[in-house]
Amino acid sequence: MPAASSCLLPLPEQGDQYVVRLHAEPAGGAAPPTLPLAFESFLYLTPRHLRLQRHSGQLFSFYLEDQRRQRTVAQLHVVAEAEAHVALSPGQAPFGGVQLTHDLPAAVLRALLQLAERELAARGWPRLRLRSYPFAYDPAGSARLTQVLQQLGYAVTLAEINNHLPLDTDFRARLHPSERRRLRKCRQQGFVFEQETPLYLPLAYEFLSRCRQEKGQTLSMSLERLQELFQQFPQDHFLFSVRTPAGEWAALTIAIRVSSRVLYNFYPASPLAFNTFSPVVLLNEGLHAFGRANGQALLDLGTSTLPEGLNQSLLQFKRHLGGVPSLKLTFEK
Repeated sequence: MPAASSCLLPLPEQGDQYVVRLHAEPAGGAAPPTLPLAFESFLYLTPRHLRLQRHSGQLFSFYLEDQRRQRTVAQLHVVAEAEAHVALSPGQAPFGGVQLTHDLPAAVLRALLQLAERELAARGWPRLRLRSYPFAYDPAGSARLTQVLQQLGYAVTLAEINNHLPLDTDFRARLHPSERRRLRKCRQQGFVFEQETPLYLPLAYEFLSRCRQEKGQTLSMSLERLQELFQQFPQDHFLFSVRTPAGEWAALTIAIRVSSRVLYNFYPASPLAFNTFSPVVLLNEGLHAFGRANGQALLDLGTSTLPEGLNQSLLQFKRHLGGVPSLKLTFEK
């Protein structure tokens, strides 16, 4: 396994204002930026989270530094697997891509990407695949990144529809009438939204797994992995439920604080036996209230993509919740 290394690289045609600090780390490593970030990093792009992402290859961290401001103004983390000829961002997370300041010039972003391409190709990875965050997370940054990537010849290999709920509006006002009726039915039956202790994770995992199996699906993460994330990031991972008056779980989810603006509804599930009540609507109402109380701006409902393609029923349900669609793009060159 290669040893960790670090170097400072100039950006051609950018004078002495911008340089790129490149860290090459073996599996399990992740170096923080030398200069403070000029933005809040998404959870998945923090060094602590990157160290937990399982991969057997080498992690390359490109930090774009503005020497005048003495700040890091963009970051790109790429995993290069030894067996493949493609470098991936993310290694193992819902998204990766380039996170950048809102005022970063397109020419500088282009120079950063070109430098990353050259450095990776020189090390044996001529292909680069970037799965970026939903446009709703940073509309201006996403638009700039998309424009620059297309100018550089990247192709969109996957375009997913992501949905989110804005937290500055009333939850029930956005609901489809059918979902409003189901929400009322849950309340009439005495169902309640609760935040659960992480000590229930083993039982919750079994519940989530059973719900997925009923639909012919599996969980993408092991119980041990989930427990590790809860232990390492206790302020960013939450377990929420909807309980019946008898205390039975009617719905569960794991929610993730991606940033101070974004709460992600990661693993929602409910048994088919509760379909007539649709307790996931009450679950989302509770998440909406939780995120709003914590000063967040949007509740990410995720994509509706399964391995076999678009899940139309799931997409329609998110629309009935009042979900606002945005693009989540994967690029490759």
